[in-house]
Amino acid sequence: MIIAIDGTAAAGKSTLARHVAQTYGLPHLDTGSLYRAVARDVMAAGHSLEDARAAAFAAKRIDPSTLGDPNLRLRGNGEAASVVAAIPDVRAALLEFQRAFANQPGGAVVEGRDIGTVVCPDAEAKIFVTASAESRAARRHRELVGYGVEITEQVVLAEIKARDKRDSERAVSPLKPAEDALLLDTTELDIEKAVAAALHLIDKVARRG
Repeated sequence: MIIAIDGTAAAGKSTLARHVAQTYGLPHLDTGSLYRAVARDVMAAGHSLEDARAAAFAAKRIDPSTLGDPNLRLRGNGEAASVVAAIPDVRAALLEFQRAFANQPGGAVVEGRDIGTVVCPDAEAKIFVTASAESRAARRHRELVGYGVEITEQVVLAEIKARDKRDSERAVSPLKPAEDALLLDTTELDIEKAVAAALHLIDKVARRG
C-alpha cells in the first residue's frame, strides 16, 4: 500500500506520517527533507537559493544518508526549502527518487505537498492535512522555543502565511489536495486524536479497496 500524506506547513503531517508508517510497518519518506537538503547544499556551496542551475545541480546529487541531519529542522530551512522547491528542474530531479521510494516492495508512507497530485497519483490512500494558520503558528512557535530560538508567535504566523502563499502559488506542483484526497483538519486535535483520525481514514479506504 502506498499512503500519500500532503498538507500545509506545521499542520502535523510529519508526525502523523511517522505514526502511520509505524502502525502499518511501512518505510517513511519526508520529502520535505529532500528540499531542505537541496537548500542546505546550495547555500553551503555559496550560491543563491534562486540560482536554478545550482539548485538543480544539488538536487541531482542529493545524498540520502544526510536526510536525517537535525540541522535541516532548524528555523529558516523550511522557508529556504520552499524557495528551491519552486524551481521546476529541482522538482524534476527529485521526482524519480520519490517515486522509486514509494514503489518499493510492500509500499511506503510518503509525505509532502504534491505526493497525491504528482508523485503518487495512484496511491491507495491520500490524506491532506491542514489546520488554521494561527494554530499552526502556535505549534511551530512552541517547537522553536524548545530549540532555544527567540522569536515571537506573530513573526512565526507571518512566516507560515508567506510559506502557504509561496507553496500554493508556485507554477509547478502547487500545494493543493488531490481530488480524491481525504481531508483532515487538525486545528482542534492533539497528536493522539489526529493519529487516530488518520488511521481511521486509511482503514476506511483499505476496506473499500
